[in-house]
Amino acid sequence: MDWNKQRLDELRARYGADKGGEIRDPAFRKVAEKIFDTRGTRLAPYAGVPTFLAAPYLPLAPQAPDFGDLQVAMLGVPMDLGVTNRNGSRFGPRALRTIERIGPYNHVLKCAPTHELRVADIGDVPFRSRYQLEQSHEDIEQHVARIIGAGVIPLSVGGDHSISHPILKAVGRDRPVGMIHIDAHCDTGGPFDGTKFHHGGPFRNAVLDGVLDPTRTIQIGIRGPAEYLWEFSYESGMSVIHAEEIAAMGVPAAIRRALEVVGDGPTYLSFDIDSLDPAFAPGTGTPEVGGLTTREVLELLRGLKGVNLVGGDVVEVAPQYDATSNTAQAGAQVLFEILSLMVFSPSVGGAS
Repeated sequence: MDWNKQRLDELRARYGADKGGEIRDPAFRKVAEKIFDTRGTRLAPYAGVPTFLAAPYLPLAPQAPDFGDLQVAMLGVPMDLGVTNRNGSRFGPRALRTIERIGPYNHVLKCAPTHELRVADIGDVPFRSRYQLEQSHEDIEQHVARIIGAGVIPLSVGGDHSISHPILKAVGRDRPVGMIHIDAHCDTGGPFDGTKFHHGGPFRNAVLDGVLDPTRTIQIGIRGPAEYLWEFSYESGMSVIHAEEIAAMGVPAAIRRALEVVGDGPTYLSFDIDSLDPAFAPGTGTPEVGGLTTREVLELLRGLKGVNLVGGDVVEVAPQYDATSNTAQAGAQVLFEILSLMVFSPSVGGAS
């Protein structure tokens, strides 16, 4: 009892008169100094205009965009003309922007990415038409090419998965990139109903365009009844880990395999929200039962620390199919994890 009273007195003396943001641990204090103002407070998570991860908003001039000294540009791609089932992922960017209390500190990777990187939400791709899929892909490629040309890394929020093809055409225009692809579907299918530009075929298209290296591509979480459509993945040399294999091999083994496949070369990270089991993320166009859990996904992503990321996306959040907003919450958290990884990417932050 005496010891407890003495310890309580010590804690009261040390912490009893604290003001907001007064933190003693050097590592934690470094983060707090970036977040708390001189009054010892921080912006309420529900205040202000919503942006991705509460990052600063940087509006761009349409004809001559000025990216300043940005390292990473987060952009919305509200287009879902390529879906084969339920539409609605055009509302994904707006849904993720409205999710509050994501970050700012990543306690596993030990970083505060929106404060350690020069990053901004630059708004949405300016589409010329809401009706023309191929033209929309051209708009995406041109917009992302401007970002790449300014030496900035794109981190996109879709939209359906067909957006990854034009993004990869911009990211991989000078050399093919590798890819870590987390999804329920391989998305390497062929032409369908008269077009190859649908959300089930972006990565076949990217390989055939010479912008994606299949031997440095790994697809994780694959499952469902469409396996017969994915022969291109195997034929081209991609590595595939089915969702059913994760339980037996464990997430650490999947991480090791992913790191082996992509090596230290330039790598794109594409995350489809339907990689998660619909118990965790029902708000998507093609849900597949038997998927990854949110905890498995976070462990998998955080294990990719140090990968040379040159771009990334989060796609297929269709919020109207989820009354709970859990799908958008998961999507925003994944966006935060990818941005956190960019702190340690040699092509972006390069922190040790």
